[in-house]
Amino acid sequence: FGVLALLVVTVSLSPVTATAQSENDVTGEDVYPPLWDLAPENLLDFPVKDNKIVISAWNYQERLGAYKSLLNASAKYFGAFGPQNSGNILWGLPLQHGWQFRTGRLADPSGATSCGYENGEHLCLSVRSWWSCMNYYLAIIPFLGAVEAGLFGQLPYEIEILPPEEQKDDFCYSVQDCWSRMPKLMDDWKAFFEVNKHKAVSSATFSSFKLDDALGLMWKAHTTSIAYALPKFQDSLKYLSDPEANFAKSWANAVDFIAATHFCTDLPTTNNFQAFLPQRMLVEGDVPPSISDFSPQQNNVLLSLRALHKANKLTGGLLLKLWQKAMSTEAGREMGRKLIEGLTSS
Repeated sequence: FGVLALLVVTVSLSPVTATAQSENDVTGEDVYPPLWDLAPENLLDFPVKDNKIVISAWNYQERLGAYKSLLNASAKYFGAFGPQNSGNILWGLPLQHGWQFRTGRLADPSGATSCGYENGEHLCLSVRSWWSCMNYYLAIIPFLGAVEAGLFGQLPYEIEILPPEEQKDDFCYSVQDCWSRMPKLMDDWKAFFEVNKHKAVSSATFSSFKLDDALGLMWKAHTTSIAYALPKFQDSLKYLSDPEANFAKSWANAVDFIAATHFCTDLPTTNNFQAFLPQRMLVEGDVPPSISDFSPQQNNVLLSLRALHKANKLTGGLLLKLWQKAMSTEAGREMGRKLIEGLTSS
């Protein structure tokens, strides 16, 4: 059955055969999320009010700043894996956020406000955006988990996250608030940061710091966050076109398959893969593989993700379980990663 799962997933993903390098010769600023240089560098760059560091998580630049401070504070644990912090496996999170921002997925899809639009509040993240809400659980929750794990050391102030204008009950706003409302999520993210911290500082060298272990913990927290947020924001899909809503659901499904391989989410690898994602919102009439302003590779990725989602749904989730079983050993995961890497570089 494990082999069967491997074969089905291979078939589902196989149209992605493309030369990734030609698609994504990223150089200079293109490597980083939009406005990366303007985002706050560390926690004390955020405003302090009433003895609290205040972060507006519904402003793109400030949410990006939470990521940037995470990357900077954890850089010392990943120095052995690439120059200038490029080997840090947390890069996948802000790069996905940057892709969502650049492609208009964080703007108000209902059209009721100018939130997120170039001619309106460009940096605004809409609480009506499914992508924006899902991303909150992959931005603020890991960030507060890192605070609790002591990644930033002893802070002189508490941290307060400002709420959105609507749906306030769908989110949490401080370490204590998140612990009381979603302890499993906080626990998983805290565990990731604590283990990395312990392994990196308890050894004179980085030899005992296993990247596979770190990726396993990171992906566990990542998929827990998505699983928790998915039912919460199901209603937000109604604002999207049918093709975009289907892509969103397929994307969430695919993450589970990718996670099982402990796929490396460092700077170069994530950039390489994001070249294959759709570079704008999907609209009615977009039917892959015939979307004229998408590359053949982008069209094929949409087809592949849809096929994978459909196959997993038809088997009642059995396909994912078989895949996870096949990926349950380090050798299996290596095979899975090579499979995915081969599909995008052959």
